Amino acid sequence: MYPLSLTLKGFRGIRDGLGLDALTLDLERLVGDAQLVALAGANGRGKTTILDNWHPYLTMPSRAAVAGTGGFSFYDQVCLPEAEKDLVWSHEGRRYRSQVVIRNNGRRATEAYLFVQDAAGQWRPFQLPDGTVSDGKTGSYVRYIEHLLGSAETFFTAAFAAQGKRQLSAYQAGEIKTLLADLLGQEDIRNEGRKAGQVVDLLKAGLVAVRQERAGLDASSQRLEAERQRLADVPARVESLSRTQRERGQSLDKARNRLAQLQATFDQSRGSEARRTQLNTERTELIQAGRQAIEAIKAQESSQRQRLEQLDRRIATRKAQAASQRQGLARQRQQCESTLQSEGAVRRAVSRAPLADILLAARSLRVQETRERLSSLRQCASQRDAARQRLQAIEREAGQAAFRSEDLGRRFGLTREVPCAGTDLLGQCKLLGDAREAQTLIPSAQGTIRRLADEKGAAQRELDWLNAQWQRLKDAPQELARAEMLETQARDRAVRYTRLSAREGEIGQARARLADIDRELGTMVPIAGQAETDTPEEQGERRQIDVALQALATQHEQQAKHYRQMLDRLDASLAALPPAFDSRLLAEAQNAVATAQQDAAQADRDHLQAVRDGEALAALERQARELKDRQQAVAARIANVETQLGNWNLLAKCLSNDGLIALAIDDAGPTLAGFANDLLLACYGARFTVSLLTQVETKKGEQREGFVIEVHDGESGQSKRVEQMSGGERVWINECLVRAVALYLAQHSGRCYGTLFSDEADGALDPARKRMFMAMKREVLRLGGYAREIFISQTPELTAMADAVIDLDTLARGAPVTMSENVVFTTQP
Repeated sequence: MYPLSLTLKGFRGIRDGLGLDALTLDLERLVGDAQLVALAGANGRGKTTILDNWHPYLTMPSRAAVAGTGGFSFYDQVCLPEAEKDLVWSHEGRRYRSQVVIRNNGRRATEAYLFVQDAAGQWRPFQLPDGTVSDGKTGSYVRYIEHLLGSAETFFTAAFAAQGKRQLSAYQAGEIKTLLADLLGQEDIRNEGRKAGQVVDLLKAGLVAVRQERAGLDASSQRLEAERQRLADVPARVESLSRTQRERGQSLDKARNRLAQLQATFDQSRGSEARRTQLNTERTELIQAGRQAIEAIKAQESSQRQRLEQLDRRIATRKAQAASQRQGLARQRQQCESTLQSEGAVRRAVSRAPLADILLAARSLRVQETRERLSSLRQCASQRDAARQRLQAIEREAGQAAFRSEDLGRRFGLTREVPCAGTDLLGQCKLLGDAREAQTLIPSAQGTIRRLADEKGAAQRELDWLNAQWQRLKDAPQELARAEMLETQARDRAVRYTRLSAREGEIGQARARLADIDRELGTMVPIAGQAETDTPEEQGERRQIDVALQALATQHEQQAKHYRQMLDRLDASLAALPPAFDSRLLAEAQNAVATAQQDAAQADRDHLQAVRDGEALAALERQARELKDRQQAVAARIANVETQLGNWNLLAKCLSNDGLIALAIDDAGPTLAGFANDLLLACYGARFTVSLLTQVETKKGEQREGFVIEVHDGESGQSKRVEQMSGGERVWINECLVRAVALYLAQHSGRCYGTLFSDEADGALDPARKRMFMAMKREVLRLGGYAREIFISQTPELTAMADAVIDLDTLARGAPVTMSENVVFTTQP
């Protein structure tokens, strides 16, 4: 796979690093046939964003949380509502074009298309051998890329070294086996193993179903056996219920005969019962009529008593109103007398209110004057503090000026003491030059001292004047407090006189109202004398009510006597009749017949149910025989499925990572180690050699499948695992192993990607190892037949060793109109 040109639109890394919304890089024009191409620029220029998109897979490996295409989203890397990645690349002599459109405008969507260039130079949708055509779906696009280039995991392990990439030593045994199986072309074996595993899953599912069927048959067998046990006593129960049926039939006949005898006796006594019923009806009607008559008389009595109660309430209300009126007038008279008691104080307040207002105005004017004095005092105090601070600042500045004048005088005095005075070195002596400079500054320093002396005198005079002002005004707070106290007293006196003056009209009204109250009390005296007795009208109405109550009492007594005599005659007629027939005997006989009928019917039902249970027992025995035959057939099926499941399990294990694939990996281990050792020897010398162990010894001393990278140090003669080495050594060994994987992939599987990618993989190496690192890159290109490696490095020496450099800093400083025409690159000699 060879990237030819790349266009990125709306990617966040390009906008943040270069300030551009779109960028186009044409590798055919920029680097030509260069083998080692460096992508250079300061941190944050977007180098990793560009390198992460120079491949057709739907991921940016440096931004992905996990290896491969999972754990990554383009939506986090774009900044426009519609972003686009357009990559033109070649593979096995044909040109392809990958177009990825990322829409992030509220509703997220990603479309991915793959085109292939035909003989006429036209781009046509790519088509798989099964006829599937590129339709923009990401799932279909991944299938096309894996069909052409293999799995993403293999590509990013062997050909792309991204930032933060996990080292091979950190891979789990299952992960490394999956990777190596893909490198060794064991995908067909793995697919067959998957198919065998699918057959195992189907057999397991079928076995579960058959076992469930057997469990159902066992449950049915247990249920049938329980039913058989429950029905084991059916013959004896049929015989017993037959006897019970005959006995209950005889009991029913006896109950029916008893009922017929009682019914005949009841028919004979029916005539006397009819007369008794008639008399009881007349008695009930008579009692009801008497009650109605008595109730009518009681209602009339209640009405008269209500009239009497109403009369009493009217008399009580009249008396209460008269007493209340007298009490109200007495209270009003008392209030008027209370008001007239303050008449002298009111007249005195009316005469003194004007003088109180005049005194309040004078006191308010005095408060205003003292407040103005207090304001002047506060202003004087603040000005005095400012003058003091200004005087202190002048004194500090004068001290500094005096010190500077003294220092300048000391420096000027050095002109007579320097040893170079009168020699040829006079013009070059720094001390003498400093003394002459001090001579020129002395007049300025003395002038500053005189100016500060004048300013200090003016400030002192201003401060003296402010102190005199402050002494004159310092009693203003006490004067203000006394003036406000006198003003408050004058205001309270004026308010009190004003309120009393306002009551002058109230005094006149109280005097007039007192005269009216005396007149009203005088008119009520005659009526008050009669208030405790009833009026003639009230006495007459009371007599009428008493007469009506006496008449109603007499009528009530007569009616009661009349109805009692009639009831006595009816009771005598009832007593003359013969005794009544006891209907309870007839009801008991009827209940006995009903109970006997129910018992007989229940006996019939029980006998019928017993007969049916006998028939069910025979049917259960037939079902038990059929169920036993089915259980034997299901047991045979389970044995057959278990045998097939064991065979397919063995086949799936043989075709898995721990079977034939493990054997192939064991065979490939020495070859991979040989490639890594060749790179180590050619680039770093003979100090380190690596070996790949695919069998690991457990604590029990047994061998199991695994993957361990062991490094032998030729200088110390010791061997240790790669994870026990230093950070730089691990990078060194890991890069050799990764490139060995790429070489193995190119030479043994026939899959050569053509271009390798590396992003700042040399960070942990020292300067000498960095140069060896570049030598290893060229050796890998030579051994594997790769055409080019594009890498990013922050080491200027490594960038300078590249065949071509694409400098993004130069691009960022310009203002290009067409991206491909302004990319700056240099070709190394």
